Amino acid sequence: MIIDSYTEWLSPIHKIVDNAVRPLYWLTNIPSRIQEWGEISGISRADLEQDNLRLKQESLIHHGQLQRMSELAAENLRLRQLLNATELLMDSVLVTEVIGVSPSPQSHTVTINRGRDDGVYVGQPLLDAEGLMGQIIKVYGGHSVALLITDNTHALPVQVLRNGVRSIVEGTSDYNRMTLKFVSPTADMVAGDQLVSSGLGGRFPAGYPVGTIASISQKSGAIFVDVEVDPSAELDKSRYLLLVFTSGGDRDRGMQ
Repeated sequence: MIIDSYTEWLSPIHKIVDNAVRPLYWLTNIPSRIQEWGEISGISRADLEQDNLRLKQESLIHHGQLQRMSELAAENLRLRQLLNATELLMDSVLVTEVIGVSPSPQSHTVTINRGRDDGVYVGQPLLDAEGLMGQIIKVYGGHSVALLITDNTHALPVQVLRNGVRSIVEGTSDYNRMTLKFVSPTADMVAGDQLVSSGLGGRFPAGYPVGTIASISQKSGAIFVDVEVDPSAELDKSRYLLLVFTSGGDRDRGMQ
């Protein structure tokens, strides 16, 4: 034992002994292998089918949980983006959730889970993480209805961020497209210009992203050019939104 502890002289003997006793290990495992084989052979086909069905159900449940986790991760990312957007705002904000949308494709309205009990007021601006979405038009105790900027009855004063040129953007009942009205052919606007709220009219504060000019064209004989705008906000996708409490809105709310 002393020689084996302090030298490697007996290493060849160890290898020989190990190879010699390995068959003994295999022989000693035969009883347990026979027992396992007997247990497997004793299981009926019905039990195997039941176990197989149970495993499939468990697999389906786990896959469903994984899908839910993916959705939760995406929802967490959207909330982070929404919170990051609040860093750019000088006004007080309140996070709200969309709980309903208008069933009519011509009416672009959404219902949110904040109402008079939360201080919501008519005309209050509504944002998502990307830009301006619309304004509150009806207020109830625990919920409110907002009109989106893409509704064909909605008009919004805007200005080109690059040079301050003012115009009016109107909805077209298309979540992905709006238009500028009464734009002169000499107006300094080009595709790619970003539009922000101008603050004129007092309904929306100035500086909120509204959209990007997608194209500019002029029909033969027309006085004004046709300007199409891509909205900045994800109007048909966003679930969590921001209600903006402007100073003027707070005063109006207090007078109601």
